[in-house]
Amino acid sequence: MNATWTLVTGNDSKLLEAEAILGHPLDRIALELPEIQAATTREVALAKAAAAYDQLARPVIVEDAGFELVALGGFPGPFIKFWEQLGGLLSLCRTIDGLGNPAAVAVCVLGICDSNGARVVEGRVTGTVPPEPRGSGGFGWDAIFIPDGHLRTFAEMSVAEKSSISHRRRAWEAARSQL
Repeated sequence: MNATWTLVTGNDSKLLEAEAILGHPLDRIALELPEIQAATTREVALAKAAAAYDQLARPVIVEDAGFELVALGGFPGPFIKFWEQLGGLLSLCRTIDGLGNPAAVAVCVLGICDSNGARVVEGRVTGTVPPEPRGSGGFGWDAIFIPDGHLRTFAEMSVAEKSSISHRRRAWEAARSQL
């Protein structure tokens, strides 16, 4: 990765996971960026990347994560943060239990912007939602996502194990060719 790129995030966990995946430290800055309300995580990341580039006038990367429930047609997607804040993770598990389909998709979208414009790369992992949150590791909704082929949630895995299979890893690997 070219050292001239700056990761724009105030989230230490996102920075640490990205550095673990890439195997080297990243330049980082925290900015207040507008959080547009959009139907897809891609749209949110694209807008944030363009806004960060406008503020800094240098190549930037922003990350936005989404959590898509198959039974709800992909909702809450980019709105997962608000669901988690307002209802908590257990409310999401209870909703899924009532719908009868625990299938979910973890999404990480990296918005990349430089003098060539804004673009996105995406990483996706399919899995399921357990009946209740499990584990104390990770952050965000890690306690309610069991990736396909595994029995534990992201929050029950070590950082190294999660990073080896995560949506974030897939997005950063896709970004390498863009940077």
